[in-house]
Amino acid sequence: MTLADIPPEVGLFPLSGVLLLPRGKLPLNVFEPRYIALVEDALASHRLIGLIQPRWQEDEDEGNEAPPLYTTGCLGRLTSMTERADGTYAMTLTGLLRFRLLRETGLRRGYRVARIDVSSFAGDLNEIPSEPFDRPQLLSSLKSYFQKKGLNARWSLIEQMDDSLLLVTLPMICPFPPAEKQALLDAENLTDRVRVLQTLLDLSGPEQEGPPS
Repeated sequence: MTLADIPPEVGLFPLSGVLLLPRGKLPLNVFEPRYIALVEDALASHRLIGLIQPRWQEDEDEGNEAPPLYTTGCLGRLTSMTERADGTYAMTLTGLLRFRLLRETGLRRGYRVARIDVSSFAGDLNEIPSEPFDRPQLLSSLKSYFQKKGLNARWSLIEQMDDSLLLVTLPMICPFPPAEKQALLDAENLTDRVRVLQTLLDLSGPEQEGPPS
């Protein structure tokens, strides 16, 4: 896929605390009628969906049906989908490239639609590898982070990942708060993403009491 293949307008799937990165694979369950409609329309056209985070303000009700959005999201392509008997979907979005949200253009069958610009993120289609980084330090910080959060991981799989896959997978699976997820998405390139990820792991919260759940 090239920049010329990207439509100027896409349907949006706002999800707080969920990160999709270029080359990442994100499994999703879709059950709300408006997002079922979004999936159906994407399947009937370019199979592209714009995943983006709501930007909650402290004084706003999180039940707001149309919260303000961050200005950067990630365009994902529907690469697998299963329709359940009840009409809901289990699907996988594969990240293509990031986009800037220019302006929303209204609702279509209940979901939000926006004009986007991907020109600033052309490099996502042919991502340059990160500069050398301290992989042992990153993995050590990750293990400490998981211990503090009471999380388990298949360390053998993580340790076998090459650097590029590691730097896509770790930011997506770590349960960082929404603003921290957004900082990882906004990192200019893989080298910057390493720096942000290392900082977030090292600044994680206090250790949980008791054994991991």
